[in-house]
Amino acid sequence: MNTKTSQLKSAWKNPVKELLKKGKPAVGIVISVNSVEVATQAAALGFDFLWLEMEHTPVSLETVRNVVLSTRGLPAVPIARPPVNELWMAKRLLDCGVLGVIFPFTSTPELARQAAAACWYPPQGLRGSGADLAHFRWPAPEGYYDFADQNVLVVAVVENTEGLSHIDEIAAVPGIDVLFIGTSDLSFSLGLRGKQDHPRLEKAIAKIVAAGKRNGKFLGRPGLRPEAIKRFQKQGFQFFMAGTDTSFMAVGAAQLLKPLGKKPGFAWGGGI
Repeated sequence: MNTKTSQLKSAWKNPVKELLKKGKPAVGIVISVNSVEVATQAAALGFDFLWLEMEHTPVSLETVRNVVLSTRGLPAVPIARPPVNELWMAKRLLDCGVLGVIFPFTSTPELARQAAAACWYPPQGLRGSGADLAHFRWPAPEGYYDFADQNVLVVAVVENTEGLSHIDEIAAVPGIDVLFIGTSDLSFSLGLRGKQDHPRLEKAIAKIVAAGKRNGKFLGRPGLRPEAIKRFQKQGFQFFMAGTDTSFMAVGAAQLLKPLGKKPGFAWGGGI
């Protein structure tokens, strides 16, 4: 066996992708505060990935880059959700070194194709080649471009009725790894004001699940409690967005304060 073959066989693989391929759950914590310190601590807690939330929070591109660097050697993989589904936005995140992009409001097959193209190098996609910063974070023996095409996770979020109406076409797009259901926004789009226990929402979720399974896509959704995640696993879900950094802080505070007779303060636990 020559040296190059040996290196390629021993190449590092994205552990989140490997978990999904093995049929196991991948659970991520949402980073919602513009703090490298918080993200670095979270990356060592046992979560499989960091969901760097840029759509609904002030998390900046500079913070994303610093988190990518600060989590070297830690188990959680940095993945980011940009505020828009655009080629240039995904390019900037990937070139910072995130190993996955979560595309919001993937409502049409055209947007799904755009998401996939943004994350793959030509000829499969349209990603530009200026990835010096990413290569510094992931110095792959096979070369960064081949490494990225094998390891970047592409997540398409379906979260409105337009996406629901196009779900079979969206699910059929090559290069999309995960169909993630934004259950809160989908509920609002259905006129349910965010309710999570309505039959119409359950019917919509079942339709997305069926399309994902038919097309060999992994399925994701929010999972805020262990019993819920276990129930969702039985439905075929594997990729879970758990709570935010601040919601976990609130839970930890409540565990201390309640036995002391102190009333925990307000904590918003969902909706991202």
